[in-house]
Amino acid sequence: MDDLETRELRYFVAVAEELHFGRAAERLRIAQPPLSRAIRKLELRLGVTLLDRDRRGVALTDAGRVLLAEARPILAAVGAAARRTRDAAAPARPLVLATKAGASHELLRRLLDAAAADPAAPPVEVLLCEVGEQAGLLREGRADVALMHRPYDDLDGFETADLVTEGQVAILPRDHPLAARETLTMAEVQHVPDLPIARWPLLGGGYPEGPGPEVHTQAQLAQLVALGRTLLVIPASSRAWQWPEHVAVPVVDAPDVTTVIGWRPCSRTPALQALVRAATTVGDAAAATA
Repeated sequence: MDDLETRELRYFVAVAEELHFGRAAERLRIAQPPLSRAIRKLELRLGVTLLDRDRRGVALTDAGRVLLAEARPILAAVGAAARRTRDAAAPARPLVLATKAGASHELLRRLLDAAAADPAAPPVEVLLCEVGEQAGLLREGRADVALMHRPYDDLDGFETADLVTEGQVAILPRDHPLAARETLTMAEVQHVPDLPIARWPLLGGGYPEGPGPEVHTQAQLAQLVALGRTLLVIPASSRAWQWPEHVAVPVVDAPDVTTVIGWRPCSRTPALQALVRAATTVGDAAAATA
């Protein structure tokens, strides 16, 4: 029988991520012998070896890597289902809106004002996150809606409504020669010898090839730009976080970026619909004045 229990998956994921039975047991707050027995029973039931064990430590087999990749979203979905079920019993609760810190600042401010002025819209709590984290927050049930950017963010499996489309700017150190330009092209910013473009995580994991620094947080990125170590190209509205040491220059041929509001298809409640209507109204007004 191949049915798997969430307890077994939690145990396996802990060991697979820690690659150490002792640390995994501490993380799970159980003793090590029961954990070792549970993993052995799981391997026997599946008929595969999930972990290679020797005196040097623990390593994942090919089968173990597959199960780890499959188990993580399953456990996230189970946790999200529990959170959404509890949330359904509290219809008056605020909706949680996830957004990248510093991104779409003016749009977000107008959206919050519009929601507060609309009797049908629910209260909104803002959950600030780093680049690329909104999709996970939605899938885990920690956020109800999110502001995201097409084509950069993971929109797979979500319903979305377009809000505003805009161009992009290069964020440069203030004392760099390119900062004096009125406009730039992608060709001019992609291969600057002394200022490699920053590399963000790819949607599928890992980083693109290139000489620029790998970055994950906007604070990290802001300091690297200020130190003259990198540049980046971002949606024009995201430059609200730029420092005095930065200069934003329009990149005329960069692909347009569309800010969208996204949500899980299964969670389209009247409160969420009211918030989406408020967002699209704000987006339409922003597009009309652009």
